[in-house]
Amino acid sequence: MGKKIELLTALDCKTLGDGKHADGLGLSLIVRGESRAWALRYTAPDGRRRDVGLGALADVGLKAARDAAADLRDKVRRGVDPLAERAAQREAAEAERIRKQSEHVAERATLLRVIRDYHAAHVEPKRSAKHSAQWIASVEAHIPAKTLAKPIADVEASELLDALTPLYLKVPETARRIRQRLEVAFDWAIVRKLAKENPARVIATQLRQQRDGAHHKALPFGEIAAFVRQLRQQTGTAARALEFLILTAARTGEVLGMTWDEISPAGDVWTVPGARMKAGEPHVVYLSDAARAVLARVRGLSDRYVFRSPAGDKPLSSMALLMQLERMGMRDRTTVHGLRASFSTWAYEGDKARADVIEATLAHSEADKVKAAYNRAQFAEDRKKLLAEWAQFAGPLTTADVIPFKAA
Repeated sequence: MGKKIELLTALDCKTLGDGKHADGLGLSLIVRGESRAWALRYTAPDGRRRDVGLGALADVGLKAARDAAADLRDKVRRGVDPLAERAAQREAAEAERIRKQSEHVAERATLLRVIRDYHAAHVEPKRSAKHSAQWIASVEAHIPAKTLAKPIADVEASELLDALTPLYLKVPETARRIRQRLEVAFDWAIVRKLAKENPARVIATQLRQQRDGAHHKALPFGEIAAFVRQLRQQTGTAARALEFLILTAARTGEVLGMTWDEISPAGDVWTVPGARMKAGEPHVVYLSDAARAVLARVRGLSDRYVFRSPAGDKPLSSMALLMQLERMGMRDRTTVHGLRASFSTWAYEGDKARADVIEATLAHSEADKVKAAYNRAQFAEDRKKLLAEWAQFAGPLTTADVIPFKAA
């Protein structure tokens, strides 16, 4: 018959020295220096011998320890392993904490926030400062603020398609790049459980289908220099107007209606009145040396119109530019308006400037909204540099290019 274990007293609990002091039925007080804590040894339902702590003596008195031990022994009789139960409860609590944290993060994870976080983590460290700035600016310039402000998980494919379709019809390469940038940002968000789907990937096919035969044919920008060289060998006002249009990336009506009083005294700035602009706001064009050379060649043909019609003191008709393309065998390859798209594609694909600078150069009204937030002098200087670089790309003037001007 085994030795009977004497139960602990309250005084024993306070005075016993180091060691494991049994209270019976697996309950013990473990004393190590200043530490006095309760533990229960039990046989788990799977047969393993296990020890579970019941707390420090300072927090759990003798009676409370015996009551707690009795409750745990009762669980074991019912097939419950107290340690396994505790582990499951901790896991459940941790899962709930993570869920709540994820919900909180998701609420704050707007499309704009995620895009900026992705940009900071993967674009800024790997790309030049210029390209990095253009990467984020292109997305922010073309995706509506309302969409950017939504939680990324709530952004729908339809709203991305609506935002990018007009741009795709004008500058497909730019729209394609922005869609790709959105796609990688959404993938990044999915990995971090901020989103479940990638609407930017979903719209790839639909976006391409939006572009039909109504879009303007545009000459690939890689062929612009050869076209300008050919154009400079052409005589007539229409040829000069078309060359000027290319160099300034302006619209047909803006160029054809141009008057000499719109040119600054120094000949380096052209200010188009709001009445002649699509957006109804005045537009400033910073003229490159090549553009100024075109003006020098037509100076004196009219006191009013820069590109005077041979039929009288009135501007050229838009048909004159179309016929110029016809004479050069280019009408099936590009439209006049398509030459603006050539500039736009060159600027965006080559990351020549920030998106808002490119858009302002093209006189897209939405770009004007960002000027107030950007140093105006720098904004103007960036636009000036962009058109100067475009003129250089299109082909600097050489002695051979300068031929005697003859009115059409």
